[in-house]
Parts: sequence; structure tokens; C-alpha cells
Amino acid sequence: MKLFALISLSTLISATPVKRQVTASIDNLFKNHGKTFLGVATDEKYLTVQQNAAIAGQDFGAVTPENSMKWAAIEPSRGVFNFTGADYLVNWAVTNGKSIRGHNFVWGEYLPNWVLNITDAQTLIDVLQNHITQVLNRYQGLLYAFDVINEPLNQDGSLKSTHWTQVIGPDVFRIALEAARAADPSVKLYINDYTLDWNNTKVAGMVNLVNSLNPPGQPPLVDGIGSQAHLNAGEAPSVHGGLVALSEAGVDIAITELDIPGAEPSEYQTVVQACISVRPCVSLSVWGIRDPDSYRPTTNPLLFDESWQAKPAYNSIAGVLNSPSQPSSSSAGGSASGAGAGN
Repeated sequence: MKLFALISLSTLISATPVKRQVTASIDNLFKNHGKTFLGVATDEKYLTVQQNAAIAGQDFGAVTPENSMKWAAIEPSRGVFNFTGADYLVNWAVTNGKSIRGHNFVWGEYLPNWVLNITDAQTLIDVLQNHITQVLNRYQGLLYAFDVINEPLNQDGSLKSTHWTQVIGPDVFRIALEAARAADPSVKLYINDYTLDWNNTKVAGMVNLVNSLNPPGQPPLVDGIGSQAHLNAGEAPSVHGGLVALSEAGVDIAITELDIPGAEPSEYQTVVQACISVRPCVSLSVWGIRDPDSYRPTTNPLLFDESWQAKPAYNSIAGVLNSPSQPSSSSAGGSASGAGAGN
């Protein structure tokens, strides 16, 4: 088991838990329904705050690095890698027995200028393959999954035009997935995107993309689809239909970046119930611990308030998780507008 940075164990495991209105970990309750984990996005700047570390340790079974594994953070200059933030998160997770969802490799945003300045296809391929190999070799055997491809689709299901597709072409997705598979065969490889929250043309495009990368008779390159679920208020009822439609790809599905403006308890409850009821939905992660630290903080979209107190949405999740599982559903439906791009 690899540990990279020297972190005070008192920071990692002795934080005093905040009070809860329920006593059981919502992650443990979620796992009782046959799911892999209920996780959270976080990073070093949050985990060094005692209250955040306590909540992450008590209530969540996995962590996703909000920013520390993105390209500009890890390789700000060509061949110069900065693993400080990622190492901290990985060490914290390993020490505290948490799974890790890596995030991300091929994305049209958060790229350093030196990558954007590469216009030769083979050079960019070499850079991409090296970046993926360096990251996954460093954390080999420690990651549960990785969002290899992030936000590749337009809302109509077509491929976005990004630096990657402009220089390399659509084959960049296969190249990245093959590099990731070679670097660490144990990691589940995901394609992650937003507005997959109802049965729409983008969902159909995602299913087609996965099928094109997992042709019959060949070892699959894609293990899972991540549905970000940055929802708008009132959209939760559509999530079930989106998950059912995504299931047509025949791979795992994860809700990866859940937040809901206002954190209406019934809406959080509905999303969790949707994941429970759709068999391929293996995990669910919320995009942050505390409202002020959300990427859209003025909407108060998370499970804990500014004082680290559990909100009614937290207790609504615990309530649905304490209920018996319902039979897995196979019918799609619903429609919504979608909250837009995530992270």
C-alpha cells in the first residue's frame, strides 16, 4: 500500500465528529442496499479542516478529488508533475479506508496553456499517454475508478469540439482509455457527463459512444458511465428515467457530482431512491461537504450547512436508506431541462 506524503495522523483520524440527527453512516446504509459507496468530492484544503474530515470519515465511503487530479493541477508544465494535493487526498483515503474516484484526463477545460499550444496530433497523443501513465502508475492499485473522459458530448448527443478532438480527432477517447487500461488494469474506467438526468438525445449519444468503444467480441474499454446530476430544483423525478436509459449501454452507472439547489429533502430522497431501484447504478457521490464550499455556494445545494450541521436532506436520505429495497426497475421516462456543466 503506497503512501506518499507525511500527514499527521491526528489530522486524519482524530477529528471530533459533528452531531447527527441519525446515528448510522449514510454510506453504510447505502451499502446495505447492495451499492458500492455513497461518496463525496473533496480535496486537501477541505480535509485539513477538522469538521470536514470528521464528516467525510463518518458519512462517506469514497472521495473524488474536486480539482487536485485535474490536468492543470498535476502537470502545470510539460513533464513537471505536482502530486502534492492528489497525494494528500489519496493518503487520507487510504488511511481512512475510503475508495477513490479519480477525476479526470480528457476534458476540454482546465488545461494548461502548454497543452493548448500543441497542434501536432502525435505530440499531443504522446503527452496524453504519458500523463495518464504517470498518474495511474503513481496510484496503482489504490483507485476504484477514474473519469478518463469528462463531458465529451453536446446536448444533442454529438461530440463536442475540444482541443483534443480538434487535434487528435474522436480516436482520442480510445487512445486515452487504452492508455489507462494498460497503466492500471484494476481501475474502472468511466465516461462522465452532465444533463444525463432524463431520457434525452444526449443520453442516447452517450449509449452510442460507449457501444462504439465496447464493440462486441472485444474486451471493453469503458466500465461505467458517470451521470453528474448537477440538478436544478424540481428535476429529481426525471433521474430514474435517465438511469434506466443509460442502462442500455450495459455498463455500470454512477451518480458522480450530485447537488440540488435548496437541497429539498424530497428531491435528494428521490435521487437516492432512483439509484437504489436501478440495478446498474452502483454508487452515488455528492459534489462537496458543506454549502459554502460548493461550486455554486449561493444555492445551498449540499447536505451540510455552513456550521457543518446535517440538513433535512441528509435525514431524508437516511430515511429512504432505512427502508427496504424496492425491485429494480426497467422502465424509462421523464423529462427535464438540466442544470448544465459541472466539473
